[in-house]
Amino acid sequence: MKRTQPYQPFLLRILHGLTGLFLIAAILTAFWTYDTYDGRWGRIPLSAYPEIEGLHGTFGLYTLLIFPAFVLYSFHRGQKRLVQPDSLAKLTQAGKPIWWYTINRFTNTFALLALTFALFSGKMMDETWLPQGELHHAWYYAHLISWLIMLFSIALHLLLNARVGGAPLLLSMLNWQFREPDSPKFWSAHIANGWSSIRSGAWATKLQSRQTRSILLLLEFGILMSLLAAWIIPLFK
Repeated sequence: MKRTQPYQPFLLRILHGLTGLFLIAAILTAFWTYDTYDGRWGRIPLSAYPEIEGLHGTFGLYTLLIFPAFVLYSFHRGQKRLVQPDSLAKLTQAGKPIWWYTINRFTNTFALLALTFALFSGKMMDETWLPQGELHHAWYYAHLISWLIMLFSIALHLLLNARVGGAPLLLSMLNWQFREPDSPKFWSAHIANGWSSIRSGAWATKLQSRQTRSILLLLEFGILMSLLAAWIIPLFK
């Protein structure tokens, strides 16, 4: 039976697409940077390009700028795609559809953590280290490891989504058509409603719910604080 293409929220597609675009560019330039200045564990014959580290840093910065918005969306409107309070219990149902959906949620969550680690470790580096041949710094090794983890998480993300929804699910993220309620003209009203809920104290009721007290709240707080620290800590170097 032919699978129909699922509909993805338009804002999700924009944030996911921009994050993915900048991330892929950062990964490609990261390897080029390694190939230019290091290459101790293998290299390919790429042209030497002294400005490549700055280009990699630019794409990393773009990713860091858009990622917090993607995180907020993922942990609120998209939280059903992430690990749930009962996810561990559902892992006992191996082979069933819910098992694959649960593994996919773990994979999605892992990808957010992997990207946080990559962005944070990158901000802890100094742009003068590699051009000066300083390859011994711990944060440089951490950043190398983070990009290997990031590649692994992307591969898992694609494989699990393909397993759960097939090509229609993957292609749905590239479809730029949107329904009327998803129109950007309503985004300002959604933001105003969200701010009104915060001011009225509706967020306090949400914090008391079982789901928000779960691992999701801790993960969201940890990721956002890590991204904030990535901006603040370099100021004191």
